[in-house]
Amino acid sequence: MSATLLQPAFADPVLDAQRSFRAALKALAGPGVTQSLLSAQTPPHLEGLASASHALCLALLDIDTPLWLAPRFDTQAIRANLTFHCGCPIVSDRQNARFALLDDSQLHDLSGFDLGNDRYPDQSCTLLIQLPSLQGGRQVALRGPGIETRNHVSLPLQEAFWEEREAHNDFPRGIDVFFLAGSELMGLPRSTQVAFKKGGA
Repeated sequence: MSATLLQPAFADPVLDAQRSFRAALKALAGPGVTQSLLSAQTPPHLEGLASASHALCLALLDIDTPLWLAPRFDTQAIRANLTFHCGCPIVSDRQNARFALLDDSQLHDLSGFDLGNDRYPDQSCTLLIQLPSLQGGRQVALRGPGIETRNHVSLPLQEAFWEEREAHNDFPRGIDVFFLAGSELMGLPRSTQVAFKKGGA
C-alpha cells in the first residue's frame, strides 16, 4: 500500500468515533430525523466520500465487518484508507458483506445482500447510502417504532428503491439503512413502514 494514498482519520479517534456511533444509533432510533456529525471532528476530505460517509465508516467498520463497495467507491484511495484505518475486509460478493457502501446509481437492485435470519436478524447487511442531499425527492411518510405518529421525508430516491426495500424486508429479517449527505445522516431501520403521500410528485 502506498503511504501517499493514506489520509488522516479522526482527530480524536476515541471521542470522535464514539460521537459518530451515538449519532448512528440516534438516527436508527428516530427514523427520518436528520442527525449531524459536526460534533465529531470529521476526517479530512477523502475524494468520493462525503464527510458523514467517511465518519460513519470509521465508527462502524472493523476487522469483523466485511464491506462491499459500489463501483463509484471502489477506488484505490478509498480501499487503502478504509483497510488501513478500519481493518475491514473488502469483499466482492454482496452475500458476504455486513456493510455496503452505495450511491444512488445502485438502488434499483438490492438483491444479494444478507437479510439475516429469524434467529439472528442482526446478522443482516447494513446499507450506507450516499446521496447528493437528504432533500428534494418525493415525500414519503414513515411510521413505526421510534416515531410518535409519522415523519415525512423527501429523500431524492427513485421509486424503485422503495420497491426493492419492500421486497427485501420480511421483519425481523431485512436491511437497515443509513442515508448520508455532506455531514448529515438519516436512519431507516427495517422496522419502519413507508407510505407514499397521495398526489405526491
